[in-house]
Amino acid sequence: MALYRQSHSFFIFIAFTIAGIHGSANHVLEDGYVVSTVLDGHKLEINPYSVLPRYGSSDFIILDNVNSLFYTVSSLISQESEIKRFAGGKPGFCDGDSASAMFKGPRSFAIDLKGNVYVADQSNNVIRKITKRGVTTTIAGGYTLKPGKVDGPAQNASFSQDFELVFVPELCVLLVSDRGNQLIRQIDLKAEDCQRSPNSVLGGASLWVLLGLGVSCLVGFIVGIILRPYVIPHTGRLLHPLQRDMEALPNSSGETSTDVLLRHQKRNC
Repeated sequence: MALYRQSHSFFIFIAFTIAGIHGSANHVLEDGYVVSTVLDGHKLEINPYSVLPRYGSSDFIILDNVNSLFYTVSSLISQESEIKRFAGGKPGFCDGDSASAMFKGPRSFAIDLKGNVYVADQSNNVIRKITKRGVTTTIAGGYTLKPGKVDGPAQNASFSQDFELVFVPELCVLLVSDRGNQLIRQIDLKAEDCQRSPNSVLGGASLWVLLGLGVSCLVGFIVGIILRPYVIPHTGRLLHPLQRDMEALPNSSGETSTDVLLRHQKRNC
């Protein structure tokens, strides 16, 4: 009986081992990636909840939802990067400049092509906008200030206390994932908010200029190689075949230009 139990346990162990091996075979581990820490919130005394790149700028926007603050950091994110406060202070609800604006526990934001930041200020039941200069305004839910699911003019609209934002540049809209109401909402933005900033346009133009210069240099190099056999080494001039034939013709004394040149060289010697 004891032998039977031991055999039974052994077969169960083998079965679980095979099942484990089969389960691991369903995972494909792809190598070649490296993980590194580029910003430590403990050292900076911030709580980075979310981060997004800013269009038309080298900055990133970091949301500290615990302290209801937004920060900017340069594109070269590293432990030595300089963190600057962009908007917000103590939790609350107030529009205005960077120093006076207040948010209350935001957990989602989006950025348009002009660099404006749209904030899902969930605890205040509104959607806010922060310009590139750090000026905050309320663009939706300002008249209701309470949870709901009302559509219509943005200031009359209402949202649940669990929603996030996504910017869609092709449609020039903000999409609102209103999870609390199980809805997808849309906010039409102003046309100027969906135009790329001059910096990004200039950057694209500079790229095309550099590309054009590179192609021109390459074409010039190829043309130079093709014409090189026709260049006279001691003068660097291009000689037409007719000009070379005329130099070989004799003058009135029966001498060619080459003979005259040799005679002068002998006299100098």
